[in-house]
Amino acid sequence: MYDIKKLKQLREDTGVSFSLCKKALEETGNDIDKSKILLNKWGADKAKDKSERKIAAGAIFSYVHHNKKIASMIELGCETDFVSANKEFQLLGQELAMQAASIDAKTIPEFEKQEYIRDPSKKISDLLKEAILKFGENIKVIKTIRWEI
Repeated sequence: MYDIKKLKQLREDTGVSFSLCKKALEETGNDIDKSKILLNKWGADKAKDKSERKIAAGAIFSYVHHNKKIASMIELGCETDFVSANKEFQLLGQELAMQAASIDAKTIPEFEKQEYIRDPSKKISDLLKEAILKFGENIKVIKTIRWEI
């Protein structure tokens, strides 16, 4: 049996569906930290499963640093317009654009291996896996562009 307070906390912390949070808590005996690890594993498995699915939608995001000397653009792909219009998808795109401006990467795999500037315990690939788990769609960075004066 799961603890409803812990379910709410896990959902709030991860943004993952209530049903998956409930399942994770049940499998870990209501341990939030272990549940987060389990959800990350499920996210990686789900990302692998969805990686072959067609990217047919997405959006372009930009960031210009306050000094106006560094800028970036990111093309973030997903499967449907429904997800590309989602507020959380939009926020992810903005975060990735800021990341691309902050740390230069010559290739997408190099970009995805970077530590996330807001939380160095995560890599960009972790953010993408979390989004795949949240939205249930294939999500990937298609292109990054960075300018610096």
